[in-house]
Amino acid sequence: MESILHLPRWDGAGMRAKLGQFQQRLQLQQRLELMQHRLDAATAGEQRLISPLNFFAAAAVIGVAAIVATVYTPAYVVEMDGIVLGTVSDPQVFEQAVDRVEARASEILGYEYTMEGDLNYEFALTEPENITPTAQFETYLFDQIGEVMKNYVLTVDGQFIGAAQDRAVLDGVLEQVKAAYVTENTVSSEFVGTVSISHEYTASDVNQDTTAMFTALTANTNGQTVYEVQKGDTFMQIAMDNGMTVSEMEALNPGVDINKIYIGQLLNVKEEIPFLSVKTVDNVTYTESIDCPVVEVEDDTMYQGQTKVLDAGTPGEQVVNADIAYLNGVEQERTILSTEVTREATNKVVAVGTKVRPSWYPTGSYIWPVYGTITSSFGYRSVFGSYSYHDGLDIAAPYGTTIKASDGGTVVWSGTGTGGYWSFGKYVVIDHGNGVRTIYAHCSSLLVSTGDHVYQGQAIAKVGSTGRSSGNHCHFEMQINGTPVNPRSYLS
Repeated sequence: MESILHLPRWDGAGMRAKLGQFQQRLQLQQRLELMQHRLDAATAGEQRLISPLNFFAAAAVIGVAAIVATVYTPAYVVEMDGIVLGTVSDPQVFEQAVDRVEARASEILGYEYTMEGDLNYEFALTEPENITPTAQFETYLFDQIGEVMKNYVLTVDGQFIGAAQDRAVLDGVLEQVKAAYVTENTVSSEFVGTVSISHEYTASDVNQDTTAMFTALTANTNGQTVYEVQKGDTFMQIAMDNGMTVSEMEALNPGVDINKIYIGQLLNVKEEIPFLSVKTVDNVTYTESIDCPVVEVEDDTMYQGQTKVLDAGTPGEQVVNADIAYLNGVEQERTILSTEVTREATNKVVAVGTKVRPSWYPTGSYIWPVYGTITSSFGYRSVFGSYSYHDGLDIAAPYGTTIKASDGGTVVWSGTGTGGYWSFGKYVVIDHGNGVRTIYAHCSSLLVSTGDHVYQGQAIAKVGSTGRSSGNHCHFEMQINGTPVNPRSYLS
């Protein structure tokens, strides 16, 4: 039923003339059968004689009847509201077509539909090839239903999007969706999902608004992606950066302790993706830098682990041709097809220390200063009725518990808080080099002095509740170049 078939080109008078011919032939056949019966009776029983002339005349008539019966078949002319629709071998064939059309129309319209019309069948004889195909009846009947029309229908993953009488209209909407991701370098583009355009009957008032279709296809839906925790990250900040509340992000990460995230940890975050995603591949040619090979030179004036660049070298350069795969404009994969070096890189010379490190020298890794319950995390909190930003971790522990240096370094402060740090009570500050400092506050007693060198794990103070404190705990703070960062991102 994908195309509209033409009805027979018979007018009423022509049809009736043809039916008259069929009826005359039927009467002739009946007469021939009667003659055959009489001929049989004449030649049976008493073996009465029949003249040769009469015999051959009867045989000729019987032969004509046989030919008529072979060429023509009984049929019914279907007429609705005075219009001849075609012929069927049995009236039930047409009635079943009507049932199918009514059932499909009811499904399309959402209510039970019944066809109206004055239906008439007239017996006739016709050649077998003149029997009307069922699809022709169904097409005609559908065309009589004003509430239904033939349209091109667009669906995505089985979901209806819209329809149009001209397929080019739907193709245009799809191309408009792709156009947002296609550049002059794009070599291929395809939709992610099953996009289908079919030619079928729909309700006459079906959505044919191309703007509404485009809006539906490009509307964002909620998905999720993975984020890798970086230095200084907090659970709250990651949530805010991805347009989420902490509770929303917790729901995506069941079992994760929001107070104990660590560098390299993978967290689920919300991602908005369009209803119909587009995958594109761009072929691009670009220039990129080539890193300098590193040559190390030993230096016994520097400690082990220390390095110093003696010659930065000159980076090289190469021309790269690659295919880059994108999903909704976000790079997913890069396939290098060819490279051509246009400038070689020179060596980068680095001095590497060989001098034995003193015990107090920083290792670059950080341990927990004390173990206990985290009563206040890094970030925003409510304290004494006011909402403020907390620059460290509050680790509750019994009075007098030993506090250890998180890493080796030099004590740059050991004493009672003054000025902006008066709320710390007794506290210690250790400089670990490279702009990193750690602070240990609210101590009951201090075990080191300003200027001391301390090694990682060395006892430096005791837990207390001095300064502005609501109980025994160690306020542990980490700063990089004077800016507080989340200690959880660095502690091991």
